[in-house]
Amino acid sequence: MRVPPRWLLRLAQGVGIVWALPVTAIGLAAGLAALAAGARMHLSRRDLACVFQQVPWGPGGALTLGNVILDTGVMLDRPCNTYAHDAGHRHEPQVLLADHERAHVLQYMALGVLFLPLYLLHGGVVASNPFERAADRYARTGRGWWPWARD
Repeated sequence: MRVPPRWLLRLAQGVGIVWALPVTAIGLAAGLAALAAGARMHLSRRDLACVFQQVPWGPGGALTLGNVILDTGVMLDRPCNTYAHDAGHRHEPQVLLADHERAHVLQYMALGVLFLPLYLLHGGVVASNPFERAADRYARTGRGWWPWARD
Protein backbone atom coordinates (compact mmCIF):
# COMPACT_ATOMS: atom_id res chain seq x y z
CA MET A 1 0.00 0.00 0.00
CA ARG A 2 1.34 3.41 -0.97
CA VAL A 3 1.88 5.98 1.79
CA PRO A 4 0.26 9.37 1.04
CA PRO A 5 2.50 12.45 0.91
CA ARG A 6 3.13 14.13 4.26
CA TRP A 7 1.35 17.34 3.20
CA LEU A 8 -1.81 15.37 2.44
CA LEU A 9 -1.69 13.70 5.85
CA ARG A 10 -1.27 17.10 7.54
CA LEU A 11 -4.18 18.52 5.53
CA ALA A 12 -6.40 15.58 6.54
CA GLN A 13 -5.39 16.03 10.18
CA GLY A 14 -6.22 19.75 10.00
CA VAL A 15 -9.64 19.04 8.51
CA GLY A 16 -10.24 16.41 11.20
CA ILE A 17 -9.30 18.82 13.98
CA VAL A 18 -11.72 21.43 12.62
CA TRP A 19 -14.47 18.79 12.17
CA ALA A 20 -14.08 17.76 15.84
CA LEU A 21 -13.85 21.36 17.10
CA PRO A 22 -17.36 21.67 18.63
CA VAL A 23 -16.69 18.68 20.91
CA THR A 24 -13.10 19.78 21.50
CA ALA A 25 -14.49 23.08 22.85
CA ILE A 26 -16.51 21.13 25.44
CA GLY A 27 -13.37 19.20 26.36
CA LEU A 28 -11.36 22.40 26.70
CA ALA A 29 -14.01 23.92 28.99
CA ALA A 30 -13.89 20.82 31.20
CA GLY A 31 -10.10 20.89 31.11
CA LEU A 32 -9.94 24.53 32.12
CA ALA A 33 -12.24 23.78 35.06
CA ALA A 34 -9.92 20.90 35.97
CA LEU A 35 -6.92 23.26 35.82
CA ALA A 36 -8.60 25.45 38.39
CA ALA A 37 -8.97 22.35 40.58
CA GLY A 38 -5.27 21.40 40.30
CA ALA A 39 -4.96 19.46 37.02
CA ARG A 40 -1.98 19.87 34.68
CA MET A 41 -2.10 20.41 30.92
CA HIS A 42 0.22 19.72 28.00
CA LEU A 43 -0.06 19.44 24.24
CA SER A 44 0.72 16.04 22.79
CA ARG A 45 1.75 15.95 19.14
CA ARG A 46 1.76 12.16 19.20
CA ASP A 47 -1.83 12.02 20.46
CA LEU A 48 -2.95 15.07 18.43
CA ALA A 49 -4.54 16.31 21.63
CA CYS A 50 -4.49 18.72 24.50
CA VAL A 51 -4.04 16.42 27.51
CA PHE A 52 -5.25 17.37 30.99
CA GLN A 53 -3.80 15.11 33.69
CA GLN A 54 -4.68 14.67 37.34
CA VAL A 55 -8.27 15.67 36.61
CA PRO A 56 -9.80 15.52 40.10
CA TRP A 57 -13.17 14.01 39.21
CA GLY A 58 -14.57 10.94 37.52
CA PRO A 59 -14.29 7.23 38.18
CA GLY A 60 -10.66 6.98 37.08
CA GLY A 61 -9.07 6.48 33.70
CA ALA A 62 -9.50 8.93 30.86
CA LEU A 63 -12.18 10.53 28.71
CA THR A 64 -11.63 11.90 25.21
CA LEU A 65 -13.70 14.80 23.90
CA GLY A 66 -12.59 15.74 20.40
CA ASN A 67 -8.90 16.59 20.54
CA VAL A 68 -8.89 16.80 24.34
CA ILE A 69 -8.02 13.96 26.69
CA LEU A 70 -9.10 14.32 30.33
CA ASP A 71 -7.05 11.91 32.44
CA THR A 72 -7.39 11.29 36.16
CA GLY A 73 -3.87 9.86 36.37
CA VAL A 74 -0.42 11.35 36.64
CA MET A 75 0.68 10.09 33.23
CA LEU A 76 -1.30 8.88 30.24
CA ASP A 77 1.35 6.33 29.20
CA ARG A 78 0.30 3.74 31.75
CA PRO A 79 -0.97 0.20 31.34
CA CYS A 80 -4.66 -0.58 31.55
CA ASN A 81 -6.92 -3.53 30.85
CA THR A 82 -8.91 -3.76 27.65
CA TYR A 83 -12.69 -3.58 27.85
CA ALA A 84 -13.02 -7.20 26.68
CA HIS A 85 -10.61 -8.35 29.39
CA ASP A 86 -12.46 -6.48 32.16
CA ALA A 87 -15.80 -7.82 30.92
CA GLY A 88 -14.44 -11.37 31.07
CA HIS A 89 -14.91 -11.95 27.32
CA ARG A 90 -11.30 -13.03 26.81
CA HIS A 91 -7.91 -12.78 28.44
CA GLU A 92 -5.87 -10.01 26.82
CA PRO A 93 -2.60 -8.35 27.78
CA GLN A 94 -2.74 -4.82 29.09
CA VAL A 95 -2.45 -1.91 26.65
CA LEU A 96 -1.28 1.66 27.11
CA LEU A 97 -4.09 4.05 28.00
CA ALA A 98 -2.49 6.72 25.77
CA ASP A 99 -2.79 4.45 22.72
CA HIS A 100 -6.43 3.64 23.52
CA GLU A 101 -7.33 7.33 23.92
CA ARG A 102 -5.40 8.25 20.74
CA ALA A 103 -7.72 5.92 18.84
CA HIS A 104 -10.68 7.89 20.17
CA VAL A 105 -9.03 11.14 19.04
CA LEU A 106 -8.71 9.66 15.53
CA GLN A 107 -12.33 8.50 15.65
CA TYR A 108 -13.43 12.03 16.57
CA MET A 109 -11.33 13.49 13.76
CA ALA A 110 -13.06 11.18 11.27
CA LEU A 111 -16.61 11.48 12.64
CA GLY A 112 -16.57 14.95 14.21
CA VAL A 113 -19.79 15.89 15.96
CA LEU A 114 -21.33 12.55 14.94
CA PHE A 115 -18.99 10.65 17.28
CA LEU A 116 -20.91 11.22 20.52
CA PRO A 117 -24.38 10.24 19.27
CA LEU A 118 -22.97 7.20 17.46
CA TYR A 119 -20.93 6.19 20.51
CA LEU A 120 -23.99 6.42 22.75
CA LEU A 121 -26.17 4.65 20.18
CA HIS A 122 -23.76 1.71 20.38
CA GLY A 123 -24.14 1.43 24.16
CA GLY A 124 -21.67 3.91 25.65
CA VAL A 125 -18.89 2.62 27.88
CA VAL A 126 -19.33 -1.15 27.35
CA ALA A 127 -17.08 -3.88 25.96
CA SER A 128 -19.45 -4.55 23.05
CA ASN A 129 -19.26 -0.96 21.76
CA PRO A 130 -17.37 -1.02 18.41
CA PHE A 131 -15.69 2.28 19.32
CA GLU A 132 -14.16 0.71 22.44
CA ARG A 133 -13.27 -2.54 20.66
CA ALA A 134 -11.52 -0.52 17.93
CA ALA A 135 -9.66 1.62 20.49
CA ASP A 136 -8.46 -1.52 22.25
CA ARG A 137 -7.44 -3.09 18.91
CA TYR A 138 -5.50 0.07 18.00
CA ALA A 139 -3.82 0.09 21.42
CA ARG A 140 -2.78 -3.56 20.95
CA THR A 141 -1.63 -3.36 17.33
CA GLY A 142 -1.22 0.30 16.29
CA ARG A 143 -3.85 -0.24 13.57
CA GLY A 144 -7.60 -0.52 13.19
CA TRP A 145 -9.03 2.51 15.03
CA TRP A 146 -12.06 2.70 12.71
CA PRO A 147 -15.08 1.44 14.72
CA TRP A 148 -16.50 -0.68 11.91
CA ALA A 149 -13.27 -2.36 10.81
CA ARG A 150 -13.24 -6.13 11.09
CA ASP A 151 -11.83 -7.52 14.34
